[in-house]
Amino acid sequence: QVQLVESGGGLERSGGSLRLSCAASGRTFSRYSMGWFRQAPGKERDFVAAISGSGSVLYADSVKGRFTISRDNAKNTVYLQMNSLKPEDTAVYYCAARYSGFSRRANDVDYWGQGTQVTVSS
Repeated sequence: QVQLVESGGGLERSGGSLRLSCAASGRTFSRYSMGWFRQAPGKERDFVAAISGSGSVLYADSVKGRFTISRDNAKNTVYLQMNSLKPEDTAVYYCAARYSGFSRRANDVDYWGQGTQVTVSS
């Protein structure tokens, strides 16, 4: 069982930056691929970024070059640095864990965090 707790969301202006953190419980954190998904009102939960236990990364095209995912296995924490924010980045951001290679599909996620709201004003 893995519990995920996100923090760092909030309100930011277009062009600004935010950093999300996700703290995970458990002693096997490094074996999990970690990721971030987001869900805007009335829309599906979409893939944002993922990082494997060894540090390989994958990004959605919509955030490539603006967002950076990283992890600290010693702290059981994964981060999402979001720069050059746009109003269309507004959504609830969910931390995700998968005990295998990363996937863009929400249905492949084994554990979810509770979500943190990110709002970008124009």
